[in-house]
Amino acid sequence: MSNSADSPGTGSTGSGPGPRLSFRPARILTAAVFALAGLIFFTSFNTAKGTDIRQDGSLLKLSDLIQQRSRKNKDLDESNAALRGNVESLAKSDGGTSKAQDRKLSGLESSAGTRPLTGRGVSVTLNDAPPNATAKLPGYPAPQPDYLVIHQQDLQAVVNALWQGGAKGVKVMDQRLISTSAVRCVGNTLILQGRVYSPPYTITAVGDPGKLQQALADSKAIQTYMMYVNVYGLGWKVTDDGTVTLPGYSGTVDLHYAKPVQ
Repeated sequence: MSNSADSPGTGSTGSGPGPRLSFRPARILTAAVFALAGLIFFTSFNTAKGTDIRQDGSLLKLSDLIQQRSRKNKDLDESNAALRGNVESLAKSDGGTSKAQDRKLSGLESSAGTRPLTGRGVSVTLNDAPPNATAKLPGYPAPQPDYLVIHQQDLQAVVNALWQGGAKGVKVMDQRLISTSAVRCVGNTLILQGRVYSPPYTITAVGDPGKLQQALADSKAIQTYMMYVNVYGLGWKVTDDGTVTLPGYSGTVDLHYAKPVQ
């Protein structure tokens, strides 16, 4: 049984009722708010270390990270091309293959797109419409944001038409396309073989200029695109470049998700 002095509501023996401690919820809540605010200020100071967090250049945006990775991939491609050139030079100096084998290897490299290609060229440039574009022709609705930007299918339509027109080789921006290349767009940027590009986009093909331009004109997908060019001002330019040289593909040629048919 507990002593009466320890019981709630009683004072010490012989001195009457003792003082009661009063706990008010409002005071407790106020103290907790101040404690939390102090913790937040301390954490913010410790994180910023005296700098403006909003303008701290060390906090990279996602777009900065993408551009950084794109530049790194470009450097790796250039390094890979240099190493491939060294290997080819060593193979030629070794003298372990016949002339017939060398010719066969050269033909395979040309077909694969790993060797530079020189010939008559045609370039196609696509660009976004001005952000304040309006419908230029009567009877057409006001443009939606999707109407004013280049889409993946637009680039694919041009590439497919050029191949259809007998192109011997195609490059998009500064990269040569090969059989495993994929033209992909994320938002309003192009991602090609690990590198990122922004409009305007230029596609160059080597082949017969007349046949290439005719294939562009005959493409149903490009005819649809031309409607948006005429109505909303999307960019479209086709030029005969004369003699051009396409670079050889310098990236990896390993297949990760498919195997060649034997």
